[in-house]
Amino acid sequence: MNVEGSLQSEEGQDKGIGLSFRLERETGVLFAAVAPDPAARPVDEPWLNARLAEEGYGRLRFVPMAITGLLAQYNSGARVEAMKIAECVDAELSIAISPDGLFATLRIVAAQGGKPVSKADVLAELAGKGVTEGILLDDINRAIAAGAADGVVIARGRAAVPGEDGRLESLVTQVRSRVPRMTETGQIDFRDLGDILTVQPGEALMLRRGPTAGVDGVTVLGQAIVAAPGKEVMFAGNLSGARIDPDNPDRLLAEIAGQPVEVAGGMIVEPVYTVQAVNMASGNIKFDGSVVVRGDVAAGMSIQATGDIEIGGTADPCTLDAGGSIVIKGGALGGLGRKELTDSTIRCGGCFTAAYAQQARIEAGDSIFIDDMAMQCDLAAGNHIRVGNKRRGHIIGGRALATLSITGKVLGSPNRIGTELEVGVSPAMNRRILELAKARDAHEKQLLDISKLLVFADRNPTRVDPRMVERACGTAKKLSDEIAALRGEEEGLNQLVTLSQQARVNAEQALYEGVTVLMGTQRYRVAGEHGPSVIGLGEGGLGLLPPESKETGR
Repeated sequence: MNVEGSLQSEEGQDKGIGLSFRLERETGVLFAAVAPDPAARPVDEPWLNARLAEEGYGRLRFVPMAITGLLAQYNSGARVEAMKIAECVDAELSIAISPDGLFATLRIVAAQGGKPVSKADVLAELAGKGVTEGILLDDINRAIAAGAADGVVIARGRAAVPGEDGRLESLVTQVRSRVPRMTETGQIDFRDLGDILTVQPGEALMLRRGPTAGVDGVTVLGQAIVAAPGKEVMFAGNLSGARIDPDNPDRLLAEIAGQPVEVAGGMIVEPVYTVQAVNMASGNIKFDGSVVVRGDVAAGMSIQATGDIEIGGTADPCTLDAGGSIVIKGGALGGLGRKELTDSTIRCGGCFTAAYAQQARIEAGDSIFIDDMAMQCDLAAGNHIRVGNKRRGHIIGGRALATLSITGKVLGSPNRIGTELEVGVSPAMNRRILELAKARDAHEKQLLDISKLLVFADRNPTRVDPRMVERACGTAKKLSDEIAALRGEEEGLNQLVTLSQQARVNAEQALYEGVTVLMGTQRYRVAGEHGPSVIGLGEGGLGLLPPESKETGR
């Protein structure tokens, strides 16, 4: 069937004379015809486009340059029997499935005068693709109503949920930890490590929780996605002072009386040596475990412990060396600047906590927390230094070095005492990172050589002594464990290096002239007096940051 129409101007009967259109429904092609008439006036493209739209042909896809050619023929008075100028084009539909099979997306190219896409078309295409799961009918309806779509999700599978790894659950409250920990932001809280907690033989320390299986998923094609099960966790082999319960292999028990300490792979129990005071009467102490001093430590004395050291009173200028943490309920007095006293050092692998410190040299592998005042001290901490909790919180004079933050209520003093504060990565940390990388490379080379031997033995079983193969397998296992440990420490230090770029010096109440802040090769000297302030790297380098800056070390 043909549909014909002629176009004439509202301005008169002489414009568009002899111009007619015919749409063939079967083929969807629009033809134009021109019968020359001397009375006809010229027409232009806007007029012709407007008239085609009025006749309902505006949505058709026009043949390139067809309108221009038709106008040229009409205005020159040439006869045109049937010129193809447009055609009806149906909407195009396509569905794509993501590589993981979890999504099916719809693309609709809008119809141009032809048949639009229907819901039945989309569902039929989904069926043809094999999509049976998670079909989103509401999204399909919206796309059809819009007439066009590009990447609209119309079917969604269900991803597998991996199982949770097994874990070791502590059954001891307030247990001390020797497992390195770091938050993503490097934030800390003031911690009072409190008294040393002790356990008795046979007391339960930890429970081993098994992994979960996870939840399987399904693709939009109905194919199952098998969930990865969680990893098993085991108690470490050498947990001194602890043993696995013979009646329950998932429970860890204390074997001796002492202090429970959480370590990688479980918990150990360290013996605790308790003494009333450390002086000439008691002598120096060297103990494999933790040491509790109920009273004071006299000047010139020494305590060495592989665990923690807790002092209930004051530590006069002395030497304290702990593999764990040091807690001094009173204060720590040092010999810096005193000619009559030999130098003394307080060093610990974990955190140092004291009420106050004066002229003391203190090194902590983790952080240093002093409640009242640090005066003319030399402080160095692997993560944070914070002075001030419930008391004054002054850092006056001396030097303080921390990787992530130094925080005090008051930094410096009104009489401009020189106070040097340094944040960021220390040269020692850079050296350690290089040492770890070098050691890891050496271990990996050894492991590669052993792997070559094992491959040769597998291919030539009669040419290699089985005892040598057994020793090689044991060495390979040991090397793999050591490489994993080195890589873990290396990653932790690299993460610390990244965090150190946001290192801050925080004065919560006042900042005085005389304070100098260092970060790498940059130096900032405080001029004048300031209220609450934050010093760190900004757009202009190291200096005071705007008030809205977030504190990293709070």
